[in-house]
Amino acid sequence: MKLDRVIAVRNKKTIYRDDDKCIKVFHKDFTKADVLNEALNHARIELTGINVPKILEVTTVDGKWAIISEYISGKTMAQLINENPDKKDEYLELLVDLQIDINKHSCTLLNNLKDRMNLHICQSGLNATTRYDLHARLNAMPKHTKICHGDFTPSNIIISDDGIPYILDWSHATQGNASADAARTFLLMLINGDKEGAEKYLNLFCEKSDTAKQYVQKWLSLVAASQLVKGNENERELLLPWVNIVDFE
Repeated sequence: MKLDRVIAVRNKKTIYRDDDKCIKVFHKDFTKADVLNEALNHARIELTGINVPKILEVTTVDGKWAIISEYISGKTMAQLINENPDKKDEYLELLVDLQIDINKHSCTLLNNLKDRMNLHICQSGLNATTRYDLHARLNAMPKHTKICHGDFTPSNIIISDDGIPYILDWSHATQGNASADAARTFLLMLINGDKEGAEKYLNLFCEKSDTAKQYVQKWLSLVAASQLVKGNENERELLLPWVNIVDFE
């Protein structure tokens, strides 16, 4: 196994290419359970027919856990948008189409989205009164069993050299409400500083999925609260104002 060609570094993960294999090496802070859970999620998604690189092996590299999968030659959607800003709207259309297709699938073996969000709200550091309100509103939201990616952004989509999109990084995958997944994508785009793109994305998602925009917006404060456990202090500052937003005009 050769680890001399780095192709990406993100979130305490370093990704290497070794011929036709992609090797994701996790920081030592990641536990065995974390890595095996991501691999298991990915393997379960493979069974649904959603287009993903196939996992080949889970192993250790220099004492750190690693997931080995197929290498897909291509560029991420984020790279393509940066290189072709005039085609950004076209890529946002594809982003939404792919997400809606994912949401059409189900996988009953995945963790429940509401359960995970309730746990994250407990760990959010928000005061007890706010947490109580968030838990109550979350539990009152409709229960669905659609596949939700949990981190669906242009950087997690790779377009192969022959134009085929592959969806990456299923560590946060759950079964639940598609509108919650859309709300998370919207907030992640805002965190990344793309307010215009986030607004266009949300409008496209609602139009293409025939979902009321107000319904997705009802998830924003819930998703923002659950996202607090994952972000750094800068992200926390950006997310906190959304936690207290309940009604939209």
